[in-house]
Formats: sequence, structure tokens, C-alpha cells
Amino acid sequence: MTDTTLTHASAASSSGDTSWLTSLADWTVSLMEIIGPVGAGVAIALENLFPPLPSEVVLPMAGLTASRGSFTLFEALLWTTLGSIVGAFALYGLGRWLGAARLRAFAAKMPLLHPEDVDRTVAWFERHGGKAVFFGRMVPIFRSLISIPAGVAKMSLWRFGLLTGAGSLIWNTIFVLAGYLLGENWHVIEQYADILQYVVIAAVGLGIAWFLYTRIRSLLEARHGA
Repeated sequence: MTDTTLTHASAASSSGDTSWLTSLADWTVSLMEIIGPVGAGVAIALENLFPPLPSEVVLPMAGLTASRGSFTLFEALLWTTLGSIVGAFALYGLGRWLGAARLRAFAAKMPLLHPEDVDRTVAWFERHGGKAVFFGRMVPIFRSLISIPAGVAKMSLWRFGLLTGAGSLIWNTIFVLAGYLLGENWHVIEQYADILQYVVIAAVGLGIAWFLYTRIRSLLEARHGA
């Protein structure tokens, strides 16, 4: 076990923090110190594929490891951004494979959903997809999920890659620099990142609740009219 991992583990142990986030942070640091900055890219690519893995923990670990001289800050930013793009393209490919036709068929079999919902979503994405991909890369949870509708809408590969890379670079730079500058005090970032994530989850929950309310209301009105 390296000095970095030992320091972090002892800090977590003294504070009584044995959460899975602590284990993730230790694993991420170990991976980066074993295979260098490529490990940062691998870790962030996995975060894109599995949204429950928080980039708000992985990215500061890249900054922390860079601050200890295992690799440079430039390498940390380069590989985390490349990892973000690779992970995003994997989900883009999933969306492209699913396609609008499959999603329409799926929506037709689901209660409260209609094939027209898919058509409206694709039409909206064709109008606002560029902004959605760019800014979506800076929103927890949506960072990963935004790539799927981009694939469904068949956004051009070069445009998707450019917007994903630009948005990811901004997001990654913020958290990698925070980890680089804060060092062992990177835990400060978690508090603010958690608040942001809760806000996003609450907003999504309200959006789903509103969708269900309007759909149920329209169904009731249709039955009453009949």
C-alpha cells in the first residue's frame, strides 16, 4: 500500500468513515499509482458507464495523486477527459443501437407511456441537443445519461465528441484542481458535491411526478369524456 493510500485510509479510520466512498477513493488512488495517469482515465470511464460512481470523488483523487508527483496535472486533466469521452461514446453507441424504433415499441407496451413521447423527446433533442450535451456533462447523473438520447437522435459523431470533450474538460478541471490544491483535505469537496447531487435528484423526482400527474389526469379526462 502506498503512502497516499495509507494516509487516506488512516484519516478515514480516525474519523470512523468506512463508507463505500472511502473504499472507492482508496481504490482509485491505488489504481492511479500503479498504472499512472491512464488509471485516472480508466476510473472516470467507468464512472461514465456506471453513474452511481461519483466523479466528484474520482476526479479529486486524480488531483491528489498528481500533487504527490505520480504524474503531472496536465496528464491528470488529459486522461480524465479522454476517459470521459470514451465512456460517453460507449453510452452513445447504446443509444444508437436502441434507436427510436425500439424505444417506440417499448413505450407502446408500458403504462402511461406512448410512442409519441419518444418522438417528442427526439424532436426536442434535435433542437436543443447541443446545449443538452455540453451542459449535461456538468450535471451529476445526467453526465452519463445524456449520451443515450444523443445516440438515439443520431447526433453526428464529431459534434457529440466535441461537445462532450468541452463540457467534460470544464467539469474535470474544477474537481481535479480542487483535489490538487486541497490535497488530503479533499473531503471538503464531498459536502458541496452531495448538495448538488441531492438538488439534481430532487429536480428529477419533481419532473417525474409532474409527468405522471399530467398523464394520469389526461387519462381520467379522456375516460370522463368518453
